[in-house]
Amino acid sequence: MRQYTAYFRLRFIANLQYRTAALAGVLTQFAFGFIFVMIYIAFYESGASKAPMELGEVVTYIWMQQAFYALMFLYYRDNEILGMIKNGNVAYELCRPGHLYIKWYIKILASKMASLCLKFSPIIIVALFLPDPYRLILPDSGFLFLLFLLSIGLSMLLIPAFCTMVHLLSFFLLDDRGIYTFVTAFAEIFSGMVIPLPFFPNFLQNIANFLPFRYMSDLPLRIFAGNIATSDAIFNIGIQLIWTIIFIGVGYFMADKGLKKVSVQGG
Repeated sequence: MRQYTAYFRLRFIANLQYRTAALAGVLTQFAFGFIFVMIYIAFYESGASKAPMELGEVVTYIWMQQAFYALMFLYYRDNEILGMIKNGNVAYELCRPGHLYIKWYIKILASKMASLCLKFSPIIIVALFLPDPYRLILPDSGFLFLLFLLSIGLSMLLIPAFCTMVHLLSFFLLDDRGIYTFVTAFAEIFSGMVIPLPFFPNFLQNIANFLPFRYMSDLPLRIFAGNIATSDAIFNIGIQLIWTIIFIGVGYFMADKGLKKVSVQGG
């Protein structure tokens, strides 16, 4: 366990060095945040009386989405991992102590956590002091905020598990780009990263409720925005925990199966 902790710390510190890229990312998230907020404000001011979310909930959802974008961005490619799979350098990883899946999972987790730490604070602080209706609104109760912390904590475990599993597909495919693009695009749509899931047609919402992707971003964001009842939030957090365990277990199994298919040439 100590070796994995040390590996996480090493990767986390290494990713903290990219401060200029983080600043550019913060400015980008502010730009997109304001664009999306203005679009929804115009939508509500045009007479959207039957909208599934209050305007304040949508604005809060958007700002929290932008603040946690580094974590919730699912189209994440680690070229070092993909390169090791394709050129056979994964053999060097096998010579080092520790299970391959756990090391790659920690690598992706550390990268996302470091990027998140550099970006989310400025966005939240500025959004809290914007004038209405552009302002981010805090949860109504401390208990709701605790539920959000629990849900976002599980998202921090679930999303790297998903990203690691998608990377592991390269063990089984000659070219991963097509399936990688399809899977991540599909996941982003049904995670609420394009539009909040309550705005989906009913039949698509029913599909989304059976998929794991809504538990990656939509659930914690709607809990924070106050768009989910407390009892429903607790129930869905339980399902989120189950999906987290499933994704980690499947990824671990895929890594073991993939290593059996690896052919390393050399002499």
